[in-house]
Amino acid sequence: MSRPNIESATQAPGRPPLTQAGEPDHIQQYLTFVLSGEVFAIGILVIKEIMEYANITAVPMTPPYVRGVINLRGAVVPVLDLSVRFGKPASAVTKRTCIVIIEVGAGTARQVIGIVVDSVQAVLDIPGTEIEPAPRFGMNVHTDFVQGMGKVDGKFVILLDVDRLLGPEEVEALAEVSEG
Repeated sequence: MSRPNIESATQAPGRPPLTQAGEPDHIQQYLTFVLSGEVFAIGILVIKEIMEYANITAVPMTPPYVRGVINLRGAVVPVLDLSVRFGKPASAVTKRTCIVIIEVGAGTARQVIGIVVDSVQAVLDIPGTEIEPAPRFGMNVHTDFVQGMGKVDGKFVILLDVDRLLGPEEVEALAEVSEG
């Protein structure tokens, strides 16, 4: 199963800031994916590529949300299970399960990681006027991870803030796993 490669070579690392309401001409692109039956999205500027789920090597003494590491063209890349990170059961692996390779950061530290998703859906253009702030209650995901709520075809899509998926110590620990 082949997955599209999404390059961010023309953009600086990181994600653009959340657009302000009232900027109808400012449109951002987001990759949507399913995780535990819910639709999430992340800005395409942090996505390096999408690959089939395969060959993950478990690493002892890592947090439960770390599935293990993969070899990505000679580099060791940690792979996280977002379901576990969000306090849910581990994602079941199916023929549609993918690993999305992204770059996350905390402060000045940047780290390439993989995230396990149930399935990838599409790349969507979401105008700034269709993005609402994250609610502070009533979500199945801790709202620190949420950048906002995008309205697409009358439904909400949870926009994740990938730079808040991990704290600075966690980014540093994953960098050590990658190097060691």
